[in-house]
Amino acid sequence: MTEELPRLTDLSVKCCEPVRDAVKMLDRIADPSTTEAAIKTCEEIDALESEADRVMRNAIGRLFRDEQDMRELFRLKSIYELLETVSGHCESVAKRLEAIALENS
Repeated sequence: MTEELPRLTDLSVKCCEPVRDAVKMLDRIADPSTTEAAIKTCEEIDALESEADRVMRNAIGRLFRDEQDMRELFRLKSIYELLETVSGHCESVAKRLEAIALENS
């Protein structure tokens, strides 16, 4: 296992938790303080997704530089991409939630 794999896993989980929190705010989104909190949460998700992108790019670069076994290389690359997809989908949800928050503010 590479050092980036647990980091990407942690970032994926950290992206999902604020999505859950932001979704819970939807029923109170017309309240200005809730709108502000939802937007802040969405910005947090965006920052986490950017970090996951950076970690994945570095991990894949290192993988292609250092890994000699092609099967292992493609296996790990696939896992990295799937984990980054989780954070990417969280960012997509955050953008939609942010749009809803701004529409209702």
